Amino acid sequence: MTIRQIKLIPETCLREVCAPIEDFNEEIKKLADDMLETMYDAPGIGLAASQIAVLKRIVVLDVAERENEEDDSVKKEPMVFINPVITWSSEEKSVYQEGCLSIPGVYEDVERPSEVRVSFLDIDGKQQEIEANGLLGTCIQHEIDHLNGVLFIDYLSRLKRERIVKKMIKQAKQG
Repeated sequence: MTIRQIKLIPETCLREVCAPIEDFNEEIKKLADDMLETMYDAPGIGLAASQIAVLKRIVVLDVAERENEEDDSVKKEPMVFINPVITWSSEEKSVYQEGCLSIPGVYEDVERPSEVRVSFLDIDGKQQEIEANGLLGTCIQHEIDHLNGVLFIDYLSRLKRERIVKKMIKQAKQG
């Protein structure tokens, strides 16, 4: 497994729409493994392929509760979603404070549907479907947005979004 570089805004790959995956081979399994390793190393709870400049429709998640971030013995519960599609979302909304590995240090409240149904392919190309709410539901929506070139800051006011982008550009210039 390889830890990949996570791209930060304003990298253009974060605004690209990712292409569906059609071939389920060792390359895709290695990509999923690398993405999980990268996500755990960051550390984060979700990662979309576009965040490592791979424009394919694959996301990885692990929202298992960890009592101690330093404890490697905590059981990991990795999930891989290939070509995920939200097929239903509730009218009821919930608000979570979201952050993003591509926008480090920024956390803002985002309102999303409180429950979603997602259809996807697993790592072997088998059709799956889950219903998710709470942190998992929010995380899935956040990561699917990445596959469509949408960032969580797009849900914020224009003023807040512009301030965040300006700050990130300034940090990038400073090295």
